[in-house]
Amino acid sequence: MDGAAPRLAKLAPASLTSEQREVYDAIAGGRRAQGPQLFRLVDDEGGLEGPFNAFLLQPRLGNTLQAVGSALRYETSLSDRAREIAILVVSVHWESTFEWYAHEAVGRNVGLTDDELEALGKRRYDAFTGDEQVIARTTHLLVDERDLDDDAYAEALAVLGEPGLFELLTLVGYYAALALQLRVLRVPAPGS
Repeated sequence: MDGAAPRLAKLAPASLTSEQREVYDAIAGGRRAQGPQLFRLVDDEGGLEGPFNAFLLQPRLGNTLQAVGSALRYETSLSDRAREIAILVVSVHWESTFEWYAHEAVGRNVGLTDDELEALGKRRYDAFTGDEQVIARTTHLLVDERDLDDDAYAEALAVLGEPGLFELLTLVGYYAALALQLRVLRVPAPGS
């Protein structure tokens, strides 16, 4: 996929329907756009970056996906570091350059060190301890084995509780879906 031409042209803001514009505004002007901009949401011409451009193809579904993504980022009990560790594990599994580009920046902002980021890139979860190591290993099992055996389930449940485990399962599924979309549509990270 690296170096492959994108399969979906960026949709220009001026060409959007009212339904598409609603999705665009929710992404470019919503919670993601508030605070520090750790990765680009829009390009220099105003087109949405990453997976968000594809959300405009089917606005009802795209709006739902962006709302789920926003909820996962801002409304779960997962710590910021735990969330970014899990997203980066998913991005490594799927070899998703855009997810790594975006969430490496967010990860650094929430305190992930160069050594921790390098370890995640190499699928070495021993760089983490306690709950964060359990989250990294659990996420790895979810993307690699697509399930948790009874021991892994009990360990994750002990750390996260049922609501937190549900949040992690949803996060892993959401970012796996985005990685698939990014891969098939050949969406690069900006500048690559």
